Amino acid sequence: MSEKCRPSMRTWSICVSVSFGDLQVYLWRTLCWKEVLRMAIYLKAFVTNDVSISEDPRELLFDKHVEYIANHGNDKNDYEYCMTEFLRMSGIYWGVTGLDLMHQLDRLNRQEIVDFIKKCHCPVSGGISACEGHDPHILYTLSAVQILCIYDALNEIDTEAIARYVGSLQQLDGSFFGDKWGEVDTRFSFCAVAILSLINKMSVINLDKAVDFVMSCCNSDGGFGSKPNAESHAGLIYCCVGFLSITDQLHRLDCEKLAWWLCERQLPSGGLNGRPEKLPDVCYSWWVLASLTIMGRLHWISAEKLERFILSCQDGETGGFSDRTGNMPDIFHTLFGLGALSLLGYERLRKVNPTFCMPQYVIDRCKVQPKTIVL
Repeated sequence: MSEKCRPSMRTWSICVSVSFGDLQVYLWRTLCWKEVLRMAIYLKAFVTNDVSISEDPRELLFDKHVEYIANHGNDKNDYEYCMTEFLRMSGIYWGVTGLDLMHQLDRLNRQEIVDFIKKCHCPVSGGISACEGHDPHILYTLSAVQILCIYDALNEIDTEAIARYVGSLQQLDGSFFGDKWGEVDTRFSFCAVAILSLINKMSVINLDKAVDFVMSCCNSDGGFGSKPNAESHAGLIYCCVGFLSITDQLHRLDCEKLAWWLCERQLPSGGLNGRPEKLPDVCYSWWVLASLTIMGRLHWISAEKLERFILSCQDGETGGFSDRTGNMPDIFHTLFGLGALSLLGYERLRKVNPTFCMPQYVIDRCKVQPKTIVL
């Protein structure tokens, strides 16, 4: 820093306002700029970006969640329904899986959903889109395959075409495009092997290169990002751990380091965030818990505090889960709230598979055997 730009060492009589999350500190005193900086660093070290949670509800609002999911999307003129067309296939997967975990799969019209998937199946590429008339994408192809597996209806779709589509998205370095437009992300690597495992067509890809690419996205903190040298993120860690679970490569993980990083995501509220300095979110209850479960280290976090956080995010009027206490519920957070509670052994919920986020009985019926670590 040049002498011209360097702050003066003279003292200032000022009102210093330091804001960290919900904490606002006001100080009126004589300070030099170095003291201000030192104070800010000190305060930051002891202030966590977290939320306050409500004490109620303390139990699972089972019936309200069933009604919330079963009635979701009934009003085709609803603003939210119209604005979420671009991810409708995944929305159906979230709803179908959530109801199945609650033993209420029959609340939805099976044939109507299967017919919708058929309409979204592109006869040219073999992929499946989020909604009729949209471009196919590997994310929505996985959601569709998961739905068909839950309904035991894979025979109603051309799985050979789906396998060709997935194979066509693999690149020379082993990575996968999400669609024809060329975005690369470790989410798509997970989607690829999850789809091919469920339809028993894994031989259409170069598995060794796929594994090498995922491992190239591992960081020094033990976590994984979306691509090489990208920041570690709990959602992407789940995708990479799930990928290694499906491909029987969990031995390539530094489980101690990665599990420690994941456990550090738990905040005083009991909730989990996706990366340092972020707020807790119900969906990370799934991404983090599932990864720890696959690695045999679920017991490393406080299950009691996390359960209390998840339950506090329920909407007592409409049903459904939100990202945080007091926010609007949505179908996405509802599934992952239920999934996390299932991993914690919550009564009345079916056992969920941590790799696929599908009921375990469906995975057993498909004869798929993702690996986990048993300590």
